Amino acid sequence: MSLDVVIPLFPRFTALDGIGPYEVLQRNPELDITFIAAERGVVRSENGMLGIEADATFDETPSPDVIVFPGGVGTRPLLEDHTVLDWVRSAHESTTFTTSVCTGSLVLAAAGLLDGLTATTHWSTRDTLTTYGSTPVPDRVVEHLDRRIITAAGVSSGIDMALRLTELLFDRTAAEAAQLMIEYDPQPPFDVGALEKSNDTVMTRVIEYAEHRQ
Repeated sequence: MSLDVVIPLFPRFTALDGIGPYEVLQRNPELDITFIAAERGVVRSENGMLGIEADATFDETPSPDVIVFPGGVGTRPLLEDHTVLDWVRSAHESTTFTTSVCTGSLVLAAAGLLDGLTATTHWSTRDTLTTYGSTPVPDRVVEHLDRRIITAAGVSSGIDMALRLTELLFDRTAAEAAQLMIEYDPQPPFDVGALEKSNDTVMTRVIEYAEHRQ
């Protein structure tokens, strides 16, 4: 029997937050993945250059087996969107796992799912987690298996989370098979992929680029 995985979309989502886990999870024939949104149709990413088709709505998917909630600047309005937050709370009651990538964890937190728990998110928004009663940590993936919750840090960490999720849903071999199929063998030419490894010169450029996305 297949498991239903949903990846919520919203205006100005970060593409890799959703597509990274999708590429891992869709390799397993026992997982059915659906992109969902408030309305069916194309939802555009944070820079507007990429659109992904939402094939179902939140109302049409009340009880998924797995949620993978991506992040992006578009999560900010969702923190006060009671329709989305109510759906997260209700759907989580019956999920096998509820997961997030990047600032998707802020949505889980705003829905009350992370109260009193450690969680991770993009380094630029860690402090926001404290507003919702969660303790931010710099780990790439944070698990609370007794609560059926997994959060991943920024953007690319969703791939790591999805591999771990595959192991939890099936077994290690299933996760390793997915890793090999997508040839995920990171060997980056630079070593500045975490805040703790950064420097002032790089951070100045990051701020410059981020200002153009406001």
